[in-house]
Amino acid sequence: MKTAVIVFPGSNCDRDLAVALESVTGKKPTMVWHGETALPDGIGLVAVPGGFSYGDYLRSGAIAARSPVMRAVIEAAGRGLPVLGVCNGFQVLAETGLLPGALIRNAGLNFVCRDVALTVETSRSIFTGGYAAGETITVPIAHHDGNYVADAETLARLDGEGRVAFRYAEPVNGSAGDIAGLLNDTGNVLGMMPHPERRIEAAHGGTDGRRLFEGLVVAIT
Repeated sequence: MKTAVIVFPGSNCDRDLAVALESVTGKKPTMVWHGETALPDGIGLVAVPGGFSYGDYLRSGAIAARSPVMRAVIEAAGRGLPVLGVCNGFQVLAETGLLPGALIRNAGLNFVCRDVALTVETSRSIFTGGYAAGETITVPIAHHDGNYVADAETLARLDGEGRVAFRYAEPVNGSAGDIAGLLNDTGNVLGMMPHPERRIEAAHGGTDGRRLFEGLVVAIT
């Protein structure tokens, strides 16, 4: 499966995603610079990495969401192409409108960097088919603006539509509904605040994150 990783000025987790994708697919992803206006032909997944795109000026993900390449990502997502946004990538996807709600400063206003327990809320998506619904996994987080917010009506709708992919098993940053991973209405876009790409080898302390990528490859191919 061919994949692509978007690179913005300030991205610092793009290589992490590329290494994870190559490890699982056996093929190096194409690194796509933010100024490009088109995505590579024949890709099965586009990934938007973590980091501090454009230095997080204005607010996290706001400038990156308006970069030329994101117009191509939005159009591809509309055609059904799977899109994964991790950490800052989740923020970018929310800023584009591909995902509802917003990501704001953590409740304690601190940068949080540690392993956290997540509950898998659904296994009925292309991103979560490698897990069992209800199981607990461990994935690292590293964020300052990971507090997911949305109005009560939106949160109820997300729950009712089964669009919450992962929840924090313990309070982490104040996120409404403890949401750690969120799907779009057609299930081909996932925003995830924890970093599955940093938990793909035993040397990382476990392989819970790897199952996301492996399950995705199975679902797509």
